[in-house]
Amino acid sequence: MMDLLAAEASGIGLSLTKAHLMAFEAYYRELTDWNQRFNLTTIISYEDVQIKHLLDSLMCILAFPGESTQELIPNTVPLLQRDHGLRCADVGTGAGFPGLPLKIMYPGLNLTLVEATHKKTLFLQHMVELLRLQHIEIVNQRVEEVGQSPKWRRQYDLIVARAVASMNVLAEYCLPLLRVGGRWIAQKGDGIEPELAAAEYAIRTLGGKVVASKSYHLPNLPEARHLVVIDKVCETPDMYPRRPGIPTKHPL
Repeated sequence: MMDLLAAEASGIGLSLTKAHLMAFEAYYRELTDWNQRFNLTTIISYEDVQIKHLLDSLMCILAFPGESTQELIPNTVPLLQRDHGLRCADVGTGAGFPGLPLKIMYPGLNLTLVEATHKKTLFLQHMVELLRLQHIEIVNQRVEEVGQSPKWRRQYDLIVARAVASMNVLAEYCLPLLRVGGRWIAQKGDGIEPELAAAEYAIRTLGGKVVASKSYHLPNLPEARHLVVIDKVCETPDMYPRRPGIPTKHPL
């Protein structure tokens, strides 16, 4: 049961318990079942879900805010690391990646899942109820609207986002949600350097600063993946995010 995930997760210092593995197994089972009725994901084989969805999501933990004074994104999860009580939002979560695997691993996270597609939020709610997850909120709205709402703006310690949009567009989605001193972890594919260079103005304008970028490889996949860490160093101007659709049509 999830042997591949357990073995690969141990390589970054994560010890998955029987309870973790049972939850991930249930996640896979429900994902494949719902995917027959709704188009949730194109990655659906047992091995691919373990690696491309679950393990990839757990890689974010390497860049979580922590008490270690060593490198910002280590190769293994530090022993001393903040997880309980962090207020985290997953922007454009889709079928729950990376947010739900992070919540399964660290139940103490206060997690908000932001997803504009209604059928996907139905699946997310189903998983939350099935796994009896606590302190989790599902928001079925455009992230531009979420970023302008006092309920969510400047409220988060941590933002995660995986392959949602280019970095300059993502910056307008994510940085308004962070408090000053908070952290945004972006998961991106290979060739991130030109994308980061093109996003430098947007990140700076919106109050962020790129503090680290680390490549990693998933088993049997030739292309590198990247964790990009952006810290919130000053307030985002009130005009951002702009109206729904504008960030993608006219990126900063």
